[in-house]
Amino acid sequence: MSGLSSFFPSRRNATSLAPQERPDPLSDLRFALEIMPGSRKYVFTPAARAEILSKLYASFMGPYAHLFLPPLASQVPPHTFLSDFQASNSFSGAGKEDPIIPGRPCSHIFKRGESCFRCKDCALDESCVMCARCFHATDHIDHNVSFFIAQQSGGCCDCGDDEASRVPLGCPYHPPASQPEESDFFNGTPKAASKTFANIVPPVQDYPFRVPVPSELRDLMHRTVAFALDFVLDTLDYSPDEPTVPANEADLRLQPSADPMMKDQYCVILWNDDKHSFEEVIKLLCDMTNRSREEASQVAHRIDETGREIIDMNTNVTRLLETALAITQIDLGVTIRRAYDTFCEQMVSVVIEWLLDLTRSRLGTDTLVIREVLAAELLAPRRRESVLKNINSQSPLCVSDIPNVTRLDTLFLYHTRLWKKPRLSLKEIYASVISLSRNHKLAVAGHFANIYHRVIDAYLLVDREAETSIKYFALQLFTVPSVAAHIVRNHKIVSRLLAIITSFFTNQISDKHIIYPALSTAPLDVESFPFKSKRFMPVFSDLRYLCHTDHVQDMIAHNREFIVQFAKTCQLFMCVNPNKRAVTSHVEYETDAWISVFNVTLSLSRVIKVYGEAFSRATVAELVTAISTVVHHILMVCTLAEERLDRSKFTQISFHEVVFGDTAYPIVEFDVLEGWVSFHHSLHWLLAELFKHVDHLSEEALSQVGLTSVRDIIMRHASEQAILTVVDFPLRVLAMIAQIRTGLWVRNGFAIRGQLLHYRDYMLRELCYDQDLYILQTALIILDPNTVVVTILDRFGLLGYFSGAFLHTTYEGPQLSSMVEEVLYVFITILSENGNASKMSTPQAVRREIIHALAMGPCTFSDLVKRVAERLVDDVCFESMLREVANFRAPESPTDFGLYELKDEAYEEVNPFFYHYTRNKREEVENVLRSRLKKKTGVADPVIVPKAFGVLTGPFAILPSTFESEALLQVMFYSIYNVLVLTESSGSTPPSAEAILDQSLHLIMLAIVERAGIFSHLAVVKAFEEEKNLVDVICALEHHEKYKHYKARVEWILREMEPHVPDEIRSRRRVLDTQAPPPNSDDAKKKAAKARQEAIMQQMKAQQASFAINFDDVEDEEDEDMEDMEEDVITYGTCIVCQEDLTANRPFGALGLVQPSRLIRRQPEANNFYLNEVLQSPPSLDRSAFTSSTTFPPSRADILNAKTTSLHNFEGFPASSTRFGLHSSVCSHMMHLDCFQVYSVSIRQRHRTQTTRNHPESIPRKEYICPLCKSLGNVILPVTSPSTTPLNSVPFPDWIRSAGISILKSKPDPLLESLQFRNGTGEFVFWSAQDPGYATIMRGSDRPEGLETAKMLDTVMVVSKSFSQQTRHLRERPEPDTTERGAGIYLPEELLGYTIAGIEVAQRGVGAPGSFLVDNMSESQMRMVRGLLSCLTRLAALHFKGRPDEGREAVRQTIVKRLLPEWSRTSLTSFSYPLLLRDPLTVLVETAAVAPEMLRHVLVLTYYACLARTVIGLVYIFGKGRLANTTYLPKRSHEDIFGDVRMFFMSVVRHSPVFEHNATMTFEMYGEARIEKALYAFTLPFLRRAAILCRSILPSAFPTPQFGADDPCEYTRLLSMLGIPPLSDLPNQDTLQNALSGWCAHYGHSQAANQLSCGVNLDYPVLYRLARLPLTLDSLYGQSDKALTCVRCGTVPIDAAICLLCGTTCCMQSNCCTDVDYNERGECNMHTRECGGTIGIYFLVKRCSLLYLNAGNGTFAQSPYLDIHGEVDISMRRGRRQYLHHARWEDVRRTWLSHSIPTVVARKLESTMDSGGWETL
Repeated sequence: MSGLSSFFPSRRNATSLAPQERPDPLSDLRFALEIMPGSRKYVFTPAARAEILSKLYASFMGPYAHLFLPPLASQVPPHTFLSDFQASNSFSGAGKEDPIIPGRPCSHIFKRGESCFRCKDCALDESCVMCARCFHATDHIDHNVSFFIAQQSGGCCDCGDDEASRVPLGCPYHPPASQPEESDFFNGTPKAASKTFANIVPPVQDYPFRVPVPSELRDLMHRTVAFALDFVLDTLDYSPDEPTVPANEADLRLQPSADPMMKDQYCVILWNDDKHSFEEVIKLLCDMTNRSREEASQVAHRIDETGREIIDMNTNVTRLLETALAITQIDLGVTIRRAYDTFCEQMVSVVIEWLLDLTRSRLGTDTLVIREVLAAELLAPRRRESVLKNINSQSPLCVSDIPNVTRLDTLFLYHTRLWKKPRLSLKEIYASVISLSRNHKLAVAGHFANIYHRVIDAYLLVDREAETSIKYFALQLFTVPSVAAHIVRNHKIVSRLLAIITSFFTNQISDKHIIYPALSTAPLDVESFPFKSKRFMPVFSDLRYLCHTDHVQDMIAHNREFIVQFAKTCQLFMCVNPNKRAVTSHVEYETDAWISVFNVTLSLSRVIKVYGEAFSRATVAELVTAISTVVHHILMVCTLAEERLDRSKFTQISFHEVVFGDTAYPIVEFDVLEGWVSFHHSLHWLLAELFKHVDHLSEEALSQVGLTSVRDIIMRHASEQAILTVVDFPLRVLAMIAQIRTGLWVRNGFAIRGQLLHYRDYMLRELCYDQDLYILQTALIILDPNTVVVTILDRFGLLGYFSGAFLHTTYEGPQLSSMVEEVLYVFITILSENGNASKMSTPQAVRREIIHALAMGPCTFSDLVKRVAERLVDDVCFESMLREVANFRAPESPTDFGLYELKDEAYEEVNPFFYHYTRNKREEVENVLRSRLKKKTGVADPVIVPKAFGVLTGPFAILPSTFESEALLQVMFYSIYNVLVLTESSGSTPPSAEAILDQSLHLIMLAIVERAGIFSHLAVVKAFEEEKNLVDVICALEHHEKYKHYKARVEWILREMEPHVPDEIRSRRRVLDTQAPPPNSDDAKKKAAKARQEAIMQQMKAQQASFAINFDDVEDEEDEDMEDMEEDVITYGTCIVCQEDLTANRPFGALGLVQPSRLIRRQPEANNFYLNEVLQSPPSLDRSAFTSSTTFPPSRADILNAKTTSLHNFEGFPASSTRFGLHSSVCSHMMHLDCFQVYSVSIRQRHRTQTTRNHPESIPRKEYICPLCKSLGNVILPVTSPSTTPLNSVPFPDWIRSAGISILKSKPDPLLESLQFRNGTGEFVFWSAQDPGYATIMRGSDRPEGLETAKMLDTVMVVSKSFSQQTRHLRERPEPDTTERGAGIYLPEELLGYTIAGIEVAQRGVGAPGSFLVDNMSESQMRMVRGLLSCLTRLAALHFKGRPDEGREAVRQTIVKRLLPEWSRTSLTSFSYPLLLRDPLTVLVETAAVAPEMLRHVLVLTYYACLARTVIGLVYIFGKGRLANTTYLPKRSHEDIFGDVRMFFMSVVRHSPVFEHNATMTFEMYGEARIEKALYAFTLPFLRRAAILCRSILPSAFPTPQFGADDPCEYTRLLSMLGIPPLSDLPNQDTLQNALSGWCAHYGHSQAANQLSCGVNLDYPVLYRLARLPLTLDSLYGQSDKALTCVRCGTVPIDAAICLLCGTTCCMQSNCCTDVDYNERGECNMHTRECGGTIGIYFLVKRCSLLYLNAGNGTFAQSPYLDIHGEVDISMRRGRRQYLHHARWEDVRRTWLSHSIPTVVARKLESTMDSGGWETL
């Protein structure tokens, strides 16, 4: 039936298709789209998508495909976009960089994940960004640059746009035009300036790459694009605005639908959101739709990618409704609609993709014409070619308030009906249209402004996916100055925005629409939805962006209606959310509405700042009018003339008369302790901003408009009482916060404290607290200062205190003192703070804030910005000013951060009474300044003299006259007098006395600095309590016993006053001097008493000392006796559990960790990069390889960075070229064996009691945590002293001869024969980890003696066996089957040998001149090597119980047999395996375990075996290399060591003809110098490892040789230390020659006979490095398409993790790459198993942190990158460019090389009680 729809007349084309000479492709397109839903059974497939695209392209191009496509192509291939096809074929320059066109901006549209840059010094505002190409092409040295990642596509690069930058950028790709672009808007005529833009926008002018377009083609393009847009709109007419589910089937069938059949086939569609995780959605889909987990996962990913997905489609409406309603229960967006409509919507998605593709395509060389066609059709009205039924009533076609509706308007309004992918595509389309020209930008902006109120409706009330809302398109438009001016002037956008804010916050919302225009009288409810919504912030941001542009600032300043409208909006928030003090009981229910209110009012206050700044452009008359307007609105609210305030909380303003001193003052009557007070006075904040334009308010300026002072402005329309009313509201807040800080509001709970913290917060106080203080300061120049002072005292409730009353009805003792302290702080601030009064420039304000923030001491940049107002931090001059006043101390160690410290000269500008300081900080700064002055002047108690107010012009020049007021003098007097009286009455200093005196004296010093003469006369004339005046109390303070530290300041005050009132000062000070003797006699008595007390104390000390000496003598005698008895007892420290000495009397061991490792690297074959590293390696690896950079960030970082990012895969080492083994490490702590067993039991108990915890150790893996250092461990190793066995001193030839004779004389040893490997390698089965014989012996009845040592050995064997069983696939060595003797890991090679190799590798590049590798080893490392050797010795002894030497002689003889070639020449012997295929170090380890005395001789043999083995390996390596890319070495450097290299080389390979030929070719190609260098480099690690082994076991026999001033290469030094003759001496060593010849012959014959795999893999001999990360972090994003691609899923990960071992990129915590078999672990864990084994190190790019993994656990660590200020920026929240810090990077490398990752992870897990998995850390 569905196919019948094609027989119905077209509903989108009412006219029938008339036959034409040539088929009309548009009709074909229309017909195809009409019949497609039914013909495809409503199932949208890739074939359907391809058909739609094909029809669209055919209709768009018509017969002109050759203008769009490369030659020989007649159509766009299926499933391909035109732009991609053009780029892949380089059609007319497609796919290449855009040509340089002067005056044309970049407009590169960012894709998701692309890096964007913003230079604050160059950009006009924070919205202006640059692409990486333009950024790196322009100069931004020492600029404030931030870097971030585009979270979605749509934004574009602003380079080349003259409206986006402060200064010319000089980008070579986007030079400026010779003549600036002009739009109609800027034609200059008033008529042109005022008109709104027509929908017809002229094409872009002066574009040099135009091609002629046939008119028929142009018509086809227009018609096709028009049809496509209309199809989109026609379909969306029927779509819902938000995902909802009908309540029942009847409602479902009543839904609007375009289906002509109205068929009952429905689809359930699941929509994307940010609330639910992948796991939730996958589980839901499995439960509701019977999908498998894999299918559900794919659906979930499609939902995340596209924004929605059909999860079910059928005709069973009941079941579909049940499914949909069940999904809505967990608040997932779901719709259920007819299948026809859903199919049409899917077609719409393809059409939008096609339109986006058109914006990226070109017609020949013209990249603009297609976009111009699209723009023209977007700006045209819809064509109503069909009669649509069931039109959705919500369609904007029914909205009458939008004039001349175009397709663009409708698309804007329908944006919420779309889903994620088409939304982002449309935003990108709009971005490409506005980048065409300024005219296009203005036209689009006009249409956006027209429907802005409806966009806001959808954004605030409907949209589920706010981050893709079209609302954010405003950011790209409103920040452009010309656009802002256009839409503000012609579309009244500011007025409309203010109306929207008013309607929204007064909750005037009806049917998901904000009522517009608003009813201004509606009340506010802070508990309503609007206040709780978090989406309103961008609406205020839009308003701020608009008002911040220059043209709009001019309009605000010159048009009164702007300030009137804004004042009405601010009036709305006046006194919102008031507080009343809870007196008797605590507030029961603490609402958090205050948080929402602060968010709103602070957002508004940022707009207030911008509005206020606009009036710097106003005339004096306009500013006066604005001030009068705002004052009028304040009074209308505060006097309750308007119905704005709650009359149950706010009463009519009343006045009362207060007598203070001798005068009565009429002031406002209000008690802050009893009334309601709000923190929010937005109109006052606006008034404060207007008063800041002091240059317009000077007498000269005001005289132009007939006024004489600021007082006149107010007094024209208001009385003095009105002014007091205006001032009173901010004053109430100041009094309230003083009371809150004093503790009078504690019963109001945390809410009141939280409001105070926000109000006075460093970053926010400039918006509110500072504004209120400034209003108070302004009051001093408008009103009589005495009235203001009395008003302040009355509001603080301190009139009584400053009239002589010591007690207060409400304030208790400490509270009263605290309130006095607070009010004095207010007085000091309003009388000395000159920032606003002098209209301090922003750079000066920034300078002042930075200086005062750093005066307390050095701090990081993050701490600094928390101490400075956010507006100043955001200012362009902040960082340049910081560099001017402070020095940057770069971070040096891995734990350092960058610090800024104040330059010495800047301390001169510090004011300890700076109004942003708290009391504690003020005292701190005062101490710093005093100590500096003390050093500078030498004065013991220097005085910090306050600086003058310094405002000489403008209205605030009269402010210092306040110091002449008697009311302020009375405040000063009683501040000191009351403290002195209270001190005398109580005998001790009262609370806050010091703070009060500090402030009082500072206030007096300020008065002297400002008005010394008048103030001094007033101070002696005006008498108060007890007829004393201010000078009396100051003189009393001068010699006060309890306030001595004020003496210097008092002396300074009196000294400064004396020239003005000399007689009064001298008389008062002289009187005090005559009273001096009595105190002195008291002092004498006190001193005598103190002397007596000290004498008694000295006598007691002498008696105690005498007693102690006598007692010690007795103890010493006992100790001497004990020492004689215990002289021979050797102690190794103390047990970390029981703290007793570790001696031989009680078995003990060292705590250690044996872990599987893939650290040791093999030399990769066929890779010249690594071969060149070998050829360029330094001659000594025991010298420091790093030169630490002193400068951070590094200079020329971008140039250096280009070199580091050129190679593939971050230069990671291939994981396939690593060697597996077991690595042992110790933490240096030891424990008794029985203590260890008790501790192990306690660990198991902890695991049982904390069952949900993710423990740091695993009991099945035998792990534990060291109780002291929290290192991870799993074994306990025996501790032995270094051996004192003397080395065999027989000369080497004699030793060889005697060894051979003793072997011939010895009898056959069947037992030993049975304990050797059958494959002829010469290895011993008892040293294998899985040897069944070990278990048999340990279980047997004759268990070994020394049970304690056996237990320690057993810990090693159990762990080794466990790892051995799991890792057979990683081992290359030939091994017996698991059931045979000798199975598993060979301990001398893969445990001890591997451990020594690991120690040696970690020591590469470490050391100072004069030191040896072995000198850098720790004692615990050597103890560990000895412990492992003793385990090997013990294992051998277990099998030779009956022999007195425990089989040592037998094993020794076998090792010698293995080394002497005459015993391995025939396959009949037990040594058929060539010695050169074994690791020589293993043989050395075997010797050290059983016969350390013959180490010297075995060293010689194994070294020469190593040389021969290396030659074989080099033939393979050089044979697979390429000569062309190999480093050239001009000459040999080590002839003294190697002699005739060629002869040695050929003698090794001469026994195999093929091998000999290869070797000859190698020598001829690479030359002797390269071969020698390679031989040197590959054999040096053997010598280093042998030195470690020998020094550990026989330190006395292998001392460090001394070379004096001569410092030969490490090779020579090691040969000397180990006593090995160099290769150059080989001609003189007949015995060695014979041995070498035999080994080489054995190998050559085996190789020629192809008996074995005879390749030799050499270990990588140079410094080990991690993958090379770029020097600057943002470079990672520049190469995202190449390097940051996940190999497993082939995508660029959202959250990429780079493996630092091999350089592979993985998906971090992504659902696309998970291991179903391994507990849903992510790709990092999966890759770790393939790369590092059990450990992994990853750099998480987006999170900017490190990830350490170990055996399923892990932890995050700080990034090796630091930003320009030397700080870690986790997740790039701050967005500054980041640079690799050498010390931190080296610390990561050391952690890896030392095998410390398991311990790092364990320590992190141990430090937290974690029950949610380590990923939550």
